[in-house]
Amino acid sequence: MPLLIIIAIVVVLGLWVAGIYNRLVKLRNNRENAFADIDVQLKQRHDLIPQLVSTVKGYAAHEKETLDRVISARNSAVNATSINDKIVAENALTSALSGLRVTLEAYPDLKANQSFLQLQEEISDVENKLAAARRYFNSATRELNNAVETFPSNIFAGMFGFGKEMMFDLGDQRPAIDKAPEIKF
Repeated sequence: MPLLIIIAIVVVLGLWVAGIYNRLVKLRNNRENAFADIDVQLKQRHDLIPQLVSTVKGYAAHEKETLDRVISARNSAVNATSINDKIVAENALTSALSGLRVTLEAYPDLKANQSFLQLQEEISDVENKLAAARRYFNSATRELNNAVETFPSNIFAGMFGFGKEMMFDLGDQRPAIDKAPEIKF
């Protein structure tokens, strides 16, 4: 009888640990699936950027440094392999694109150009879809991180190779976004 009780306890503990492991795997896979959605939007974004830059080059030839920074950031983003590397590279690309938007304000003829307006609209659409995909990804990452850091799954997470994952946040852009805009008349 005591042997059966010990076997039952071991089986129950084994099933409990297996349940924790399976939950962690599901959460990790959910996070990776969420990033796959982001990847689709990033591919569209990466495809549109060269078109935007070539359109701008005709109008803003002396803004070469800004355009080179955008292309360099885009190439880094395209070549990033891991999820964390892609997050860092995409934050750099978003920052470079912000610099390009500020530069473009000085070119009223460009802002009236039909192909530029269409590209700008397409990029804006991709950015909106990307923002939605990032929210879902961050939600999936938060669920995984919560499971990895809370008791009792935190005991087994380290043993099974699970760790806290990186969120897809604004990175270096956060101070600029948190700053109130200046209004000048």
